[in-house]
Amino acid sequence: MPERWKPSVTVAAIVAETIDGETRFLFVEEETSEGLRLNNPAGHLEPGESPAQAVAREALEETGRRFTPRHLVGIYLSRYERPATAEDVTYVRLAFAGDIGAAEPGLALDVGIVRTLWLTLAELKACRARHRSTLVLRCIEDFVAGQAFPLSVVSTDATVFDPEVKR
Repeated sequence: MPERWKPSVTVAAIVAETIDGETRFLFVEEETSEGLRLNNPAGHLEPGESPAQAVAREALEETGRRFTPRHLVGIYLSRYERPATAEDVTYVRLAFAGDIGAAEPGLALDVGIVRTLWLTLAELKACRARHRSTLVLRCIEDFVAGQAFPLSVVSTDATVFDPEVKR
């Protein structure tokens, strides 16, 4: 029997704020095997958590700020071959828009995160070569276009939190 294909499930936080009269979006600059890259605060879904819990955790770990998801922007499927290793990975990304709090003193950013920064859509488009993936811009463009779905679109069964729950 062939090995079952298993895509990596990731979550991303989309945060927009008006700063100096312009809409800016929150990003992280991170060390990758391909060098410094820009990404939405994002990461992998872990066992025992819902996608909404995962995006709140990842945003806190990568920005030092608490993120509250308000709606789902979209679900994305992408494929990527790592240049350094030729590893072929398929990602399923759930992007959530929401609100972010102030920086929490004393919280260290995840290993590999160099800094957070706020960019306009035009600034983001101008640095495409530095994006972690094509989904960085796509998620922002979908948000700007008004794409929004209720959080209830993503349902997490109780068995995720407790495998002993009767089916």
